[in-house]
This record gives sequence, structure tokens and C-alpha cells, in this order.
Amino acid sequence: MYGQLALAQFHTESPLQILRSAAGFYIGTADELGPLTRESEEYFPTTEAAEKALETHSWTQRHDSLS
Repeated sequence: MYGQLALAQFHTESPLQILRSAAGFYIGTADELGPLTRESEEYFPTTEAAEKALETHSWTQRHDSLS
């Protein structure tokens, strides 16, 4: 699976992965320089919770800007 925002904004097929910010864990994209997009609306309390959401497609795709 690839990030929709990464494709729309950077024209790149960047794979979805679990990333961390001060707000918690989220589903997003990154490159060798760091995070590109936050794809999920949700923040998750743990890596495991974010991984489960990604695996089970139980997360909400953002449709607006980067963060």
C-alpha cells in the first residue's frame, strides 16, 4: 500500500509505514530524509495499535494537507 497524499503531493509511490510524533504513532510515509506525509487521521497510543490498524484497514485516510 502506498500513501495517497504522498502520491498526490510528491508524485511518488511511498509505502505506508508506522511513524511517531509527539502526538503518538500514525500511519504515514517517509523517505531517507524523514517523514513526508501523515496519511492517517488517527494517532495511536502504541506501535502495535498502529500496525494492527494498518493490517486490518481500520484507519481513516486523510485527504488534506501534510503534517
